[in-house]
Amino acid sequence: MRTDIVHIGAGELTYEIRNIVNVGMKLQEFGLTTNWENIGDPIIKGEKIPLWMKEIVSNAVMQDATYGYCPTKGVLSTREFIASETNKRGGVQIDPEDILFFNGLGDAISKIFGFLRRTARVLVPTPSYTTHSSAEAAHSGDKPLTYILDPNHHWYPDLDDLEKSIKYNPAVAGILIINPDNPTGAVYPTHILESMVELAKRYDLFIVCDEVYHNIVYNGTSTSPLSDVIGDVPGIAMRGVSKEMPWPGSRCGWIEVYNADKDPMFAKYIQSVLNAKMVEVCSTTLPQTVYPDIVQHPKYQGYLDERIARYEKFSNIAYQCLKDIKGVLVNRPNGAFYMSVCFEDGVLNHKQTLPIENSDIREMIEKLVSPEGTSVDKRFVYYMLGATGVCVVPLTSFATDLQGFRVTLLERDEQMFIQIFETIKSSIKQYLAS
Repeated sequence: MRTDIVHIGAGELTYEIRNIVNVGMKLQEFGLTTNWENIGDPIIKGEKIPLWMKEIVSNAVMQDATYGYCPTKGVLSTREFIASETNKRGGVQIDPEDILFFNGLGDAISKIFGFLRRTARVLVPTPSYTTHSSAEAAHSGDKPLTYILDPNHHWYPDLDDLEKSIKYNPAVAGILIINPDNPTGAVYPTHILESMVELAKRYDLFIVCDEVYHNIVYNGTSTSPLSDVIGDVPGIAMRGVSKEMPWPGSRCGWIEVYNADKDPMFAKYIQSVLNAKMVEVCSTTLPQTVYPDIVQHPKYQGYLDERIARYEKFSNIAYQCLKDIKGVLVNRPNGAFYMSVCFEDGVLNHKQTLPIENSDIREMIEKLVSPEGTSVDKRFVYYMLGATGVCVVPLTSFATDLQGFRVTLLERDEQMFIQIFETIKSSIKQYLAS
């Protein structure tokens, strides 16, 4: 074309979590049976939505109002409910005007990063959930700026590295926290969150905290919402219904804005995000309408507790299965429904393989891993997919140089879950020995 139409950050928009599905679907054409352990969708893994929840939604569908626009910020009664629940915790106080709904947190992430000044950067964790790291990198047209999550210390943030990343990058304006974390399953103790807020206060930054998994915490761990520790620092908490209810197909999430009145520049930035949403008119009405009725239903907490108990049990099964494999580093997940497994430095190379009986599948995998620059963990992941049908995601897809993979805890059938992790275990051992 006569002028370049490609956005400066277009090359930073990657999402291997979905890209690998295309590979798996192609392999299925050759007869491969696939176990999809790559994406955090409880529904696709067989989660059954209870009848009482469906009845609340179906009753709302019969109301004409749920087919129309809602206010740009979201359904007022729902925002009033959320503000009330936040304020009950006793931290920073908000009102309904501090809440803004989006079509899922992907929409929120796109706007939160997209409407920052291009030269203003937000530090993201490494490893980091791809939607965050890609959006932050794309807005700036550069690689993401990161701080370390330490696999040798429960995947907790390395606070010294975080401060150095702030101190020596004057363009840094904010810090992203994902708690509980995706992709690692880590849950951050309150004192770590308080230390991160203190750094934000000291260096005059704002905080973005993705809390979509906040109510999925187990193994005796605990944490605090950002509203409890933020003090007078400007901040944004991200929440949604996709994982907790779960209702990922609703595309319904929201942000809670804290202390916008404390900083005129931050207030102007938040107004720009609201204006961007106003151009779209509003977000989806139906899931907003039913949210308070669902989470206040007498059976809701029991339903959520049953799921959390299953994730806790499966997190320990997965950890016990993989923890003693020579050459890998494994931390037990304590929140959300993911586990990240690291390979030790030097144990992977470009010559290792797994036997693949089907010649068509073997040929396809060899082509996929042959390009120069293919990461060695991606090589392992693709060979395991071709050899066993178990589909996980390379850890290097999550804005990190650490070699490994992310796997979910979402399989409902316990025997199948055990079989999947035994397959992963044997694949690792065979691959490293090849």
